[in-house]
Amino acid sequence: MKTEHKNVRSIRTAVVIILGNALYALTVKVFLLPGNLMVGGTTGIGLLIHRFTGMSLSGFVLLFNLVMLAAGFLLLGKKFALTTVISSLAYPVLLEVFDAVFGNMAVTEDIILNTVFSGLGIGVSLGLVIRMGASTGGMDIPPLVLNKYFRIPVSVSLNVFDMLILLGQAVLNPPERILYGIILVFIYTSVLDKVIMMGTTRTEVKVVSKHVEEIRYAILAQVDRGVTLLYGEGGYLQEETRIVLSILSNRELPKVERLIRDIDPEAFMIVSRVTEVRGKGFSISKDYIKKQKN
Repeated sequence: MKTEHKNVRSIRTAVVIILGNALYALTVKVFLLPGNLMVGGTTGIGLLIHRFTGMSLSGFVLLFNLVMLAAGFLLLGKKFALTTVISSLAYPVLLEVFDAVFGNMAVTEDIILNTVFSGLGIGVSLGLVIRMGASTGGMDIPPLVLNKYFRIPVSVSLNVFDMLILLGQAVLNPPERILYGIILVFIYTSVLDKVIMMGTTRTEVKVVSKHVEEIRYAILAQVDRGVTLLYGEGGYLQEETRIVLSILSNRELPKVERLIRDIDPEAFMIVSRVTEVRGKGFSISKDYIKKQKN
């Protein structure tokens, strides 16, 4: 059963990675290239090579990804290469497919729309791939190598490489195009962060009160949400206290607030948003166990 579940998860991961790369390739084909926009990574290098040599973008990306994949296999190990091979092959192949299907078709000639939708598409596609625990290959690999052998932070070297690639394109573009490139980078990095952190948002409630048992029972009985009791100490009087912790759906918050205020109007309550919750009662069905009496 465990092996079967693992196989299903592996297939689902591969499908999502391929879909992420398909969205990336489609975005590049119908928005980025028609808008003649600047971008970092392997695609940015490919645009420079295409400008100077006429080599197709998909052909360069495939060749570059294979070289980086081989380097990753030798320097980072077999396990890393296996998690990267799908993206390394899927993106350039799909880019070539979309090039054959769409030809010179452009969804819009408006550079603002091309910039916005390029940012959205790249951000979502990269976010999907990274959420699956995979690498997009290409220019992701040199920063990982530098981190392993020279302890240079991945984020630092990745940003440096991207800046160098963008500067190389900036030399060949007018100032206005450079500004659109900056907007594009800002959009896709913002969207990427959102997608990586995306989940079923919930509300966390912590309650400090002298009526902990009543509040605990009210949440369990009237809202049907789990409760955890935390033990702490007051900072002023240094009295031991218990804190009620519960995770709620967003719609349940007003009801819980009313219950708490009815029980203890002076209760100290902290409400915060959590981006994702997994476990029984949320991503797994809740089991109801009868409390044993002594």
